[in-house]
Amino acid sequence: MVQARDIDPSASPLDYYSYELRRLREEAGLKQAQLGAIIFCTGSLIGMIENGKRVPTRDFSERVDAALGTDGHFSRLVGLVLRSVLPVWFQAFAQMEARATFISTFQCQLVYGLLQTEDYARAVLSVEKPDTLDAAVAARMDRQRALARDNPPVLWVVLDEAALHREIGGREVMRNQLAHLLSLQDRQWLEIQVLPFAAGQHAGMMGSFTLLRFDDEPDIHYSESYDSGHMTANPQVIKERSVGYARLQAEALSPRASAELIARVMEERYGKHPEPAERAVA
Repeated sequence: MVQARDIDPSASPLDYYSYELRRLREEAGLKQAQLGAIIFCTGSLIGMIENGKRVPTRDFSERVDAALGTDGHFSRLVGLVLRSVLPVWFQAFAQMEARATFISTFQCQLVYGLLQTEDYARAVLSVEKPDTLDAAVAARMDRQRALARDNPPVLWVVLDEAALHREIGGREVMRNQLAHLLSLQDRQWLEIQVLPFAAGQHAGMMGSFTLLRFDDEPDIHYSESYDSGHMTANPQVIKERSVGYARLQAEALSPRASAELIARVMEERYGKHPEPAERAVA
């Protein structure tokens, strides 16, 4: 059993969640192990979350709401918790991204976060966040809820071909990631284009960037460096980057040709071929 510790509910979204979970569990007359049995997890996991040692997932929160009859209380709180897990400099962008009606993004190294599989995201985030990996992955997956809402944003992604060839997490992870991209090609409000190596120099040479558009707010341009993100609504920047993005779209393969390239790379580079160690030695 995890040793209980005092929680200040005003300290952070996670501390408030932890405080509320313990309070409402005790009001229901349940021990940690009893609640765990109801929602199909261990009592120790309940204890770690109640002590702020583990970040809850959305699935966990929904099951707790059902078990305790809390009318979506924890399902609402978990969004705040997961957002607080994101780097401080990224949180403002995540909030804007979740409200955008049109997202245009150029990605020069990685698949865009909203399109990453969980295994791909885990491999990417493990480089910098090994100690908080589960929480970071849960937060990234939670961002993808924007694409599942009743009125999802239009999402247009221009992906540098390099992102298809950079092996993140191993061949199986990459194969599943590219298969996921192909599974999205029939979505009404989502388009993926690949900027091929043959394009040479292009308007995205300075790095990845994203443009967010809203119904009743100014457009936002976002880019980031190693440990900071930069958002601006400067009209000149928006104008220049919008033209730059249009040039990238024009130089990229069509969505259909892009899907064909993704499928080809998936089979030729990440197909079901023997690993080098498995091949017979002459």
